[in-house]
Amino acid sequence: MTIFIIVEGKNDRSKLRRLLQDDIRILCTFGTLNSTKLESLRKEVRDDEVYLFMDNDSSGKKIRGVLRDAFPDAGHIYTRRGYPGVEGTPDEYLIAQLEKAGLEEYIIYPAPPLYS
Repeated sequence: MTIFIIVEGKNDRSKLRRLLQDDIRILCTFGTLNSTKLESLRKEVRDDEVYLFMDNDSSGKKIRGVLRDAFPDAGHIYTRRGYPGVEGTPDEYLIAQLEKAGLEEYIIYPAPPLYS
């Protein structure tokens, strides 16, 4: 079974891609959700596990609402209000949210800083 995370944009995808192994598929809505895009996402995800990770703004909340209806069994991952979207969320906070969603086995943890 494949695990999918649906995000809004390619910058969100790039940010998460650095933190997650390649076996997690990251799909983008590109900020808009018409019926064609929704159908395409549904076809790709099928019955696999899916998480919704949208920005914590009015646009992100609107997209999450539509996707919640399309994927009623989806897990939800949230960024904190005040961060400039998923792409502007610090890695440590993203990692904590991914762990909370139960995805720790797929996280690529950053190497600890080296002190000389």
